[in-house]
Amino acid sequence: MTEFIRKIVPNAKDDVLAGITTSFAMVPEVVAFAFVAQIDPLVALSGAFMIGLITAIFGGRPGLISGAAGAVAVIFVTMISEGHTKGMLFDQPIENMGFFYLFACVILMGVIQILAGVFKLGKFVRLIPHPVMMGFVNGLAIIIFWAQVKMFSHKSLVVSSDGVKEYVATFMTGTELYTMIALVALTMAIIWFLPKLTKKLPASLTAILVTTFIVVFTGLEVTTVGSYIIEGGGTGLKGEFPTPNVELWQNLPINLDTFSFILPYAFLAASVGLIESLMTMNLVDELTETRGDGNRECIAQGAGNIVSGLFGGTGGCGMIGQTVINIKAGGRGRLSGIMMAVSLLTFILFTDKLIEQVPIAALIGVMFVMVIQTFAWSSFRILGKIPKSDAFVLITVSAVTVIFDLAIAVFVGVIISALTFSWENAKRIRARKHTQEDGTRTYEIWGPLFFGSITAFNEKFDIKNDPEHVEVDFIESRVSDHSAIEAIYNLVNKYEAAGKSIKLKHLSEDCKILLYKSNPKFREVVVEAIDDPRYHLVENPEAFAKGL
Repeated sequence: MTEFIRKIVPNAKDDVLAGITTSFAMVPEVVAFAFVAQIDPLVALSGAFMIGLITAIFGGRPGLISGAAGAVAVIFVTMISEGHTKGMLFDQPIENMGFFYLFACVILMGVIQILAGVFKLGKFVRLIPHPVMMGFVNGLAIIIFWAQVKMFSHKSLVVSSDGVKEYVATFMTGTELYTMIALVALTMAIIWFLPKLTKKLPASLTAILVTTFIVVFTGLEVTTVGSYIIEGGGTGLKGEFPTPNVELWQNLPINLDTFSFILPYAFLAASVGLIESLMTMNLVDELTETRGDGNRECIAQGAGNIVSGLFGGTGGCGMIGQTVINIKAGGRGRLSGIMMAVSLLTFILFTDKLIEQVPIAALIGVMFVMVIQTFAWSSFRILGKIPKSDAFVLITVSAVTVIFDLAIAVFVGVIISALTFSWENAKRIRARKHTQEDGTRTYEIWGPLFFGSITAFNEKFDIKNDPEHVEVDFIESRVSDHSAIEAIYNLVNKYEAAGKSIKLKHLSEDCKILLYKSNPKFREVVVEAIDDPRYHLVENPEAFAKGL
């Protein structure tokens, strides 16, 4: 505990102010995600509080903000709807059964994430190429920008003739639109220019307070946090302190049917949540030039979701938009995330009426500035300078992020990058041939030998016209996978079938072990007692210096 306090003290002021600023930006986004998932906004806000608090204290990346994220909320929409239907088919029908399935799914999601951390799967985030990261950031900036544009509208509930409820958005016009734009511009101007006058005041928080003060004391008719919640079907921010959800265990059937129903959604939500959290962690690493612990973050995210589900909250993950706001506002330590969570709880319990007066325009202005700062503008400058394959990955990931989903975009980007890497390396396999004084034909293999380069490798040999004795030297090659070993095995068989002898030199120890396991006859083919000529250069510095 002493160590924890020691770490949060140095940046305490900036962390506290950054956390409060981030909490303001958190409210409308979490509420919007609640509408997407068709759940009560207070359920989402409670989940954001619990997940945010636990990950801030125990997570692997100080400064990272977690909460009820849209990428996860979208996954639950179908499950909740189907859950309601299943509940009405019970012998004793239960209304809104989908919500109980939701809480159970969030708990299972957390368990899966903890297992991912225990088995150290968080390290795989290092395999994400930089073009994928840039595409992810650009796509996310576009998504956040478009989400703010949608705020320039009013939502109204429309019920069709067959009883289907749907929210229809109508964009603002006239004076209302111009007022909204002016307040957004004012907020952005304060954030941009205040730091040039003084750095003692947090720019984002000051901008929100100034814009709110103007709206309240001039009586301007604009959309506020309170009116936004009511338009979406909510009743306000007022709520109670989260308590254990006893109804969950009273109504949820604990059986194989329930488990099989929620498992696919839990696995998908856990995967998406971890990908977004680890990608956010990567971005914070770059912004702060420090390194987080991916496995620890996985465990903390899982623990946060388990607690959220047990207390009747929705699932969540790292939120890149709010995290960037926090970092840009000076939040660097765990205290910033703790303060964000505590502020959210304070809004719900005590200051709901005050927070409901904050104009949406102020929050849009903060998010617009964050979008400008998040988007990798340098990507336009480097597109013509980087390899075409990397440029293609960057553009593709940005497009897939906007059109489909963040997790899908990352998978697509990594797959394209892996295939490109394999293709490029497959073309690098070379074979230098020469004949020794005794007539032995030697093939010196250069480049990686793996599944992608096997075809080119086989084309290097002229089995029919080669002499009776052949040597294959792998000193400048690396045998990478089972496909490569199988190719060597087949090559030996072909030479022996042609009545010719073949010897394999300078194979790595692990490759030789695998060959011996596959067939004992390789002990007769592989040359063991042979030195690597490159080592002698290191042992003789004078010869090395002369290039001998």
